[in-house]
Amino acid sequence: MELRELISLALLGGGLVLFVPCFLFFIECLVAFNAKKQSNSIAIARPKTTVLIPAHNEAAQIEPVLKTVIAQLTERDRVVVIADNCEDNTAEIARATGATVIERASATHKGKGYALDYGMKFIRGDRPEVVVILDGDCIIAPLTIERITCKAIATGRPVQATYLMEQPDETSLKDRISMFALKVKNLVRLLGLNRLGYHCLLTGSGMAFPLSVIERVSLAGSKTTDDTQLTVDLALTGCTPVFCEDALVMGRLMKDEDAQSQKSRWEHGQLEMILVEVPRLFKAFINQRRLSLLILALDLLIPPLSLLIMFWLVWTIIAWLAAFIGASLIGAIVSTLAGSFLFTGVFLAWIKFGRFDLPLSNLIAIPNYVLGKIPIYFNFLVNPQSRWLKTERDISN
Repeated sequence: MELRELISLALLGGGLVLFVPCFLFFIECLVAFNAKKQSNSIAIARPKTTVLIPAHNEAAQIEPVLKTVIAQLTERDRVVVIADNCEDNTAEIARATGATVIERASATHKGKGYALDYGMKFIRGDRPEVVVILDGDCIIAPLTIERITCKAIATGRPVQATYLMEQPDETSLKDRISMFALKVKNLVRLLGLNRLGYHCLLTGSGMAFPLSVIERVSLAGSKTTDDTQLTVDLALTGCTPVFCEDALVMGRLMKDEDAQSQKSRWEHGQLEMILVEVPRLFKAFINQRRLSLLILALDLLIPPLSLLIMFWLVWTIIAWLAAFIGASLIGAIVSTLAGSFLFTGVFLAWIKFGRFDLPLSNLIAIPNYVLGKIPIYFNFLVNPQSRWLKTERDISN
């Protein structure tokens, strides 16, 4: 085989590898674009619920969070705050609201997963029907607890509420693009998968689990993306999560060094999930012949949107340059087609879900936003973040 043919085959193979996530992303956005509003109200008795809130140095925001939660609880429910390695008065503020507070300190086992595992051991003496997990800086909308817990009992599966970020009074262009990226990841794509009848990725806060389901997996650990890891673990037990679109959890958009650290952790975590969990899911699909595992594996293959755009741009330029010097056009055409699906998906998501928060004129800044992620991906190659760190929140995409 001639060198030109080998190059053409390599370019075609790379184009096909790009085509799969771009096409899947487009399908998710297209279905979400055409989705009609559905009610998730379920006429069943409200289950006995325990809300677990892992909190590390959340004194500045824990009080309003607990007030919104307690307002939605019945006399059978309770909220348990796990004050995890706190160096402030998170525990005292939480107790003053009427919440049950347990404190945990460990120099070696740090992280949300360990805190949740500690909380699960604590509630064994008074077992609820449903466990809700909420971050210590998230405000829940009215009826959220009722909707996700009733759906968890009705389906027998984990339930994820819509989890978005609150927009500060003064936002930069980068902030607005970040919030749009989060909305694509945590609303648009999940809504599309929901309408197709498939899984929902857990997004870290506003999650409800039937007790019998959450007890099937281990929460203790220090993975960079605890929520994605939990999604995979649950799927392998036969309990893929579902989406509750009319339940809402609002977090906070952070800035500066805290945001950069959190962004790196999540971006690196997503890449780690692709490298580790996707092969695991493919293997399980072959053994179990469950389509849900294959769909989840393919969905996880979609990398952070910024990285996908980078890969597409670089590969498409290479493919067309090679075509101009004699390689086959097929690889360049496939790459270009992949890009058309990718950007059409982004545009559909923007039209229906983002145009009021991100004006059309702001879209021209997306290339700069994407280029700003290059150091994060480079650091993944030389110094990947693989340990849980508590920082202020930001978004991966």
